[in-house]
Amino acid sequence: MQPSPEQSPHHAYPDHWEADVVLRDGGTARIRPITTDDAERLVSFYEQVSDESKYYRFFAPYPRLSAKDVHRFTHHDYVDRVGLAVTVGGEFIATVRYDRINAQGRPASAPADEAEVAFLVQDAHQGRGVASALLEHIAAVARERGIRRFAAEVLPANNKMIKVFRDAGYTQQRSFEDGSVHLTLDLEPTAESLAVQRAREQRAEARSVQRLLAPGSVAVIGAGRNPGGVGRTVLRNLLGAGFTGRTYAVNSAFAAEQATIDGVPAHRSLGEIGEPVDLAVVAVPADRVPEAVADCGEHGVQGLVVLSAGYAEWGAEGRERQRELVRQARSYGMRIIGPNAFGIINNSEAVRLNASLAPERPASGRIGLFTQSGAIGIALLSGLYRRGAGLSTFISAGNRADISGNDFLQYWYEDPDTDVALLYLESLGNPRKFTRLARRTAAVKPVVVVKGARHSGSTPPGHAVPISRIPDATVSALMRQAGVIRVDTVTEMVDAGLLLADQPLPAGGRVAILGNSESLGLLTYDACLAEGLRPRPPRDLTTAATPQDFRDALAEALADEGCDAVVVTAIPWVGENGEAESGDGEVLATALHAAAAAGPAKPVAVVHVEIGGLAEALAAATSTVAQQRPAPASPGGTASDGTAGGRPAGAPAPAPSGPAPAATPSTGPAPGAATPAPATPPGGVVAGPEGTRVIGRIPAYPAAERAVRALAEAVKYAQWRRQAAVPGKVPEFLDDTIDEPGAAALIEELLGKDPDPRGRPLDHDEARSLLARYGITVRPTLPAPDPEAAVAAAAQLGYPVALKTTAPHLRHRADLGGVRLDLATESALRHAYGELTSLLGKPAELRPVVQSMAPRGVDTVVRATIDPAAGAVLSFGLAGAPSELLGDTAHRLVPATDRDAAELIRSIRAAPVLFGWRGSAPVDTAALEELLLRVSRLVDDHPEVVSIALEPVVVATQGLTVLGASVRLSPPPARTDIGPRRLSNY
Repeated sequence: MQPSPEQSPHHAYPDHWEADVVLRDGGTARIRPITTDDAERLVSFYEQVSDESKYYRFFAPYPRLSAKDVHRFTHHDYVDRVGLAVTVGGEFIATVRYDRINAQGRPASAPADEAEVAFLVQDAHQGRGVASALLEHIAAVARERGIRRFAAEVLPANNKMIKVFRDAGYTQQRSFEDGSVHLTLDLEPTAESLAVQRAREQRAEARSVQRLLAPGSVAVIGAGRNPGGVGRTVLRNLLGAGFTGRTYAVNSAFAAEQATIDGVPAHRSLGEIGEPVDLAVVAVPADRVPEAVADCGEHGVQGLVVLSAGYAEWGAEGRERQRELVRQARSYGMRIIGPNAFGIINNSEAVRLNASLAPERPASGRIGLFTQSGAIGIALLSGLYRRGAGLSTFISAGNRADISGNDFLQYWYEDPDTDVALLYLESLGNPRKFTRLARRTAAVKPVVVVKGARHSGSTPPGHAVPISRIPDATVSALMRQAGVIRVDTVTEMVDAGLLLADQPLPAGGRVAILGNSESLGLLTYDACLAEGLRPRPPRDLTTAATPQDFRDALAEALADEGCDAVVVTAIPWVGENGEAESGDGEVLATALHAAAAAGPAKPVAVVHVEIGGLAEALAAATSTVAQQRPAPASPGGTASDGTAGGRPAGAPAPAPSGPAPAATPSTGPAPGAATPAPATPPGGVVAGPEGTRVIGRIPAYPAAERAVRALAEAVKYAQWRRQAAVPGKVPEFLDDTIDEPGAAALIEELLGKDPDPRGRPLDHDEARSLLARYGITVRPTLPAPDPEAAVAAAAQLGYPVALKTTAPHLRHRADLGGVRLDLATESALRHAYGELTSLLGKPAELRPVVQSMAPRGVDTVVRATIDPAAGAVLSFGLAGAPSELLGDTAHRLVPATDRDAAELIRSIRAAPVLFGWRGSAPVDTAALEELLLRVSRLVDDHPEVVSIALEPVVVATQGLTVLGASVRLSPPPARTDIGPRRLSNY
C-alpha cells in the first residue's frame, strides 16, 4: 500500500517492510507500514478492541482515540517513529509502534539506539501468534534504522504480552517500577531467538498444510451441471474416496430449483451454503477465478486448491494474473495449492480426502508424495499402485505459486502417518530454506528428491522463482550434505521410497546375496560392487530350492552379525520335464516374510524374474507372527539397524541435527521450540498383539541393479543419519586468530561510502591484507616489469624463486609455459625471464611476478562463492585437470563445521593423492581443514565477500602455502534465510 502525497517526502514509504506471514493457526496475514491513509482503518480497528485490552495498552480507561491520537498513530517518519499493522481482508487486526528515545526516555533521533515499543491486538485475533510475528518484524525494522534495544512498560496482569517478550529469545532485562513491569530487549539476534523463530515457522506452516489436507468440509466451485469436466470429476472422486466431511457443489449456473448434484447439496454461491467451508476446490476458467476467490474469502474459507490453468505457464500476462491470485487469496488469510494443480489426497481414515483428478484413491501407506507436475504425479501414482505401495498424502502443486515443497517438509516432519517423503521438483524457490528444512526432516525420516529441469538452464514455465547460477553437480552435493537422497529418475525415487518405507535402515554396507540362480546372484554381486557396497559371495540355493530353503537361508543370513542387509534373488522353478514353472509366489512370499519376522531387523530386498504373484504377495503387509526377540542392540544402545534404539528409516533420531531447535540439559526446551514427532514403528516391523509383531512389505524389484541402487541409497542415508546425530562444530580456537572487527573496517574502507553494486575485485596487496585478518597467509609476490626488477625482487625474497605470468589468459597455466620454478641463481632467473618474454610476449602483456618457492606438496584449490539463491558455498578440489577438466570438486554450505571440512577433502575422487597414494607421503590434511574453516568463517562473517579463490594452495607433509588469492567484494546481497518470517513473493 503506497502512502498519500502528504506523507513525509524525506523518508520514502519502505515497501520492503511489507510481508505476508503465516500465523499460528495456519491462516495468513499481511504486515505493512501504517500510512496517513489508514485513519479510518485505525479508528474501526480500535472500536473492536475490548476495554480490557485498551486498558493494558494505555494503563487507563481509553474508550476512543482522539483526532490527535489518530494523527500521531498514522503519521510516521519511518526512522524514529514507525508503526506497522497486521491486516486481514484489508482491515487492521493488530498494530505495533516504536518511538526512538534517549537515555532519559524522551523522543530522540540517531545516534540514540533505544526505542519504546507498544502492541495492540484485536481480542478476536489474540492467541494466533500475531504479536510474536509483529515483534519479529518491528525488531528487524528497528535494527535497520540503527536501534539496538526496545524498552516496554507492561502491566503485571498483562500476562499474554509479557509472555510474548519473554518467549522471543532475545537477551532481556526485567524490573518492576511504579506498578508496571519494565522490559528491555537487546535486538541482536541470538541462537535462541533464531531457534524460536524457526520453531514457530515450522508449526505455523505445518498447520497451514494440515488445514488443507484435513478439512471438515469441501466445496467444489465449478462442478458442472453435466457429467464430465474437471469440477464434476473432482466431486465424483471426493465421493468415491468416502470423504468423511461435508461436501458441496457450487456453480453460479445451477438452476434455482436444483437442490443436489451427485447426491450432494448444490448451491450457486458459497453464501447460500449457510455454514463454514474449510476447503474450496476451484475449477473455473481463469478469468472467473478472482470472483470465486473473493466469494471464498468473504465467507471464511481457509484454503484453496486451484485446478484452473492459464497462469504463469502462459507467459508474462499469466504470470501477473498468478501474482494477483496469490495477493488476493492471502489478503483474506487463505493459502493456495496451485494454480494449474492436479489436486491433493489424504489417505487418513479419519479424512479419506481425494480432492484431485486421480480417479482412484491410492492405497493407504507411509509415503508422502509431492510433485510439481501433474503428468509426473499421474505416473508416480500409477507406479506406486502397481508396486503395491501405499501413500499417506499426495500433493500435485502445479505452478506452486504459494504452497511449495518446503511447506510439506514442515508438515511431514511431525506427521506420524508419514515415514518417507518423496518430492519431484522442477525448481527450488528458496534453496537455503529447502536445505535447512530438508536437513532437519532427514534427521527423523528419509527425504528422496528427483530434480527435473537440471540442464535446461531455465525455470520451467509457470515457476516464477529466482534462478540459481550454481551447477547441478553443486546442487546435488549440497542436497547430500543436508541428508537428502537425490536420485535421477522417478523410477529410482519409487525404488528407494519402497525400501525406506518398509525396511529398517542398514547398519553398514555388508550385503548377503542368496537365491536359486547363480547368474542372477553374480549380477547382484557386481551391482553391489559398482555401488560401493561390500557384498559377500552369492549363496546359490540351486534351481531345486523350495520356499522352505529360501526361508532357512534368509533366516541364517539375517542372524549373521557380519551381514547388514540381504538381497534375495529368485527365478521360476524348473520342473522335472525341463520346463520353467512360475511356482507359487504367495508361498515364497510367506516364507520370506516369516524369516524376516523371526530375525534381527535388517533390510531385505527381493530381485525376481517372472514369478507370478510374488511381488503382490510381498507387498501385502498382513503377516503376524510370534515375537521371537527384539532387534539386538550393540553396546551404547545402537540397534543392529544403525539407529538409536532400533529406530527404522522413518523413525525420528534422538536429537535432530541442523537448525532445528533442541532442548539443553540446563534450560530445557527453548520457548516456542518445536519438539520432534513421536517415534513411529520400525519399517517392516510394527507392533502387533502382545507377543507378536506384524511384518510389513518386502520390496521386490525386476532387476538387480534397481534393488542394489535403492539399498545403496539406504546405506548412505543411514551413515549420514548416524553422523548427523552428533553434528560438527565450528572450532572455537579460531577466534584467537581472527580479527573480525578489523576485517569489517577494512571491507568498509575498500568498498567506500558509495559502493558500486557490481562490486570490485581486490588487488594482490588488498586481498593479502584482508585474508591475513583471518589467519590466512598468502605468500607475497613482487612485480617484475623487467629483468633488473626481477633480480631485485629475488634478492629481497631470497632464492630459490618462481617466475610467473599473471596475465588472465596465462594465470595458473603452467602447461602453457607461464611458470618457471626453482630458479636458484640470478643467471637462471635472467635466462628464464628472457625465455618467457621471447616465447609468450612482452612483459607489459605478461605482467610477470617473482615469488619465493614453497615446499613441495600437492596443489589444491579452495573457493567460496555466494549464489543469490543458494547462499554461500565452500568448494575444494585438486588444482588443474582434476577440478577443471574432470569436475572433481566437492562442495559444502557455509558455515562449514569441522566435520564438513574433513568430509570436503575426502569426498573428491582424487582424495587418495592427499593420503599417500602409491607410496607418496601423506600431506598435512589438518592444516588444509583449518584453512577451509577460516575461509568459511570469513565469508560467513562478512557477506560483502562474495567470492574467494585460493589457487594454488600447496599442501606439504607439514603445513601449507597459499601462493595465489583473488577476492571480490560487493554490497551484501539480500538474505532470505534470516530475518523475520515471511512468505515468498514470486
